[in-house]
Amino acid sequence: MALIVQKYGGTSVGTVERIKNVAKRVERFRDQGDDVIVVVSAMSGETNRLIGLAHEANENPPARELDVLVTTGEQVTIALLSMVLQADGYDARSYTGGQVKILTDSAHGKARIQDIDDHNIRHDLSKGRVVIVAGFQGVDENNNITTLGRGGSDTTAVALAAALKADECQIYTDVDGVYTTDPRVVDKATRLEKITFEEMLEMASLGSKVLQIRSVEFAGKYNVPLRVLSSFAEGPGTLITVEEEATMEQPVISGIAFNRDEAKLTVRGVPDIPGAAYKILGPVGDANIEVDMIVQNVGEDNSTDFTFTVHRNEFNKAQELLSEVAEKVGAKEVTGDDSIAKISIVGVGMRSHAGVASQMFRTLADESINIQMISTSEIKISVVVEEKYLELAVRALHKAFDLDNSEN
Repeated sequence: MALIVQKYGGTSVGTVERIKNVAKRVERFRDQGDDVIVVVSAMSGETNRLIGLAHEANENPPARELDVLVTTGEQVTIALLSMVLQADGYDARSYTGGQVKILTDSAHGKARIQDIDDHNIRHDLSKGRVVIVAGFQGVDENNNITTLGRGGSDTTAVALAAALKADECQIYTDVDGVYTTDPRVVDKATRLEKITFEEMLEMASLGSKVLQIRSVEFAGKYNVPLRVLSSFAEGPGTLITVEEEATMEQPVISGIAFNRDEAKLTVRGVPDIPGAAYKILGPVGDANIEVDMIVQNVGEDNSTDFTFTVHRNEFNKAQELLSEVAEKVGAKEVTGDDSIAKISIVGVGMRSHAGVASQMFRTLADESINIQMISTSEIKISVVVEEKYLELAVRALHKAFDLDNSEN
C-alpha cells in the first residue's frame, strides 16, 4: 500500500469522457490498496477563456479579481471528477486550494507556497476517500485567493507529495515520459527510464516542455520521486529521482535539449574598464529582459566585445535599448541576429568522462556547422548555431553519443 499523488493536466481532463478515463485510472490504484490524492488543472482552454472574459470586462483586470476568476476553472474539474468517482462507487471529496488550506504569499498570479495544512486530507485518506485538489491555487494569510503561475498545478502536486511524504508523485501528460530529445526532430529518440533531478532541471530550463522548472526544483529540494506518464497510454513513464538512485551504468549523455526562441546581440568596441559589463547588462536587467548565455572577448585595442542571448520576443526591445546604452558607454556598434538556436547536451555522466566537449565540437565540425557561442556547467554543454542547422545538429549529436541505440 502506497500514498500516490497524481496530477492531470488540462488535456487529460478536457472533456467529461476524459475525466471518466482519469477516474478509471484512479480507481485501479484504489483497487490495489493505494491511497490517492489527485490534483487537476482546468479543462483545456478554460483558463484562456476566463482570461479573455476578464479582458472584455476590464482592459487591465485587477490581479486579485483575476485570480478569483481563473481559479473557477479547476473548481469545475475537481467537482466533475468527484462526481464520476462517486457514481462508480468510490468515496471521493474535492477541495479548492483554500479549503485544503494551501497557504501562499500575496503575489497574485505568481504566488509561492508557504505552508500546507494536511489535516483534512489525512482525515479523508484514513476514511478510504480519494482526495481531489484543485491545482494552481491557494490562499494568502488574509484568505485572498491566489494563483501559483505557470506550471502551478505541477507545483501543487509536488508540494502535496512533499507535505504528506507520498511514495511517488505522478505527473500525467500527453507524452509517455521524458525522451532523449524531441521525437519530432529525431525519430530514433527513446524514452528514458530514469533521469536525475539535476538533469531534468537542465532539460526543462533548456526548452524541454514536459515539466515546469519550478515543480522539478520543489521535488528535488524535498526529495519527492517524480514520474512522468501518459494519460492516454499505459507504460512505466520516466522516473525523476536523486542521482545516487539513477546513475547505475548511467550513459554519459542523457538527453539533448534545444531552443529555437533565442536571439543574439553583440556590443562591439566597449572601453575595457572596470564596470563595463554592468554598464551594458545592468540596463538590460532593469528592463526585465532575461539574459541567457554571455561571452566577453577582450581585444588588443583596450576594447571589449559583449555577446549575449535573449528570448527572441525580447530581441527588438533589447536592441533598441542597447543602441542607447552603447552611445553612453562609447561603444562602436550594436549588432544582432534573431535566426539562431541553442543546443545543449545534458548528463551527469560528464562528471566522470573526459572528452565530451571535444566529441560534441567534432561532431558539429563534421557537419560543417559553425559554433557561435559556448557555455558549460558541470553536467551541460550549450552551443549557439544558425537556426537552419538545428535539426541536422541535433540528429548528428544524438547519433554521436549513442542515444539512437539507447535502452534507458
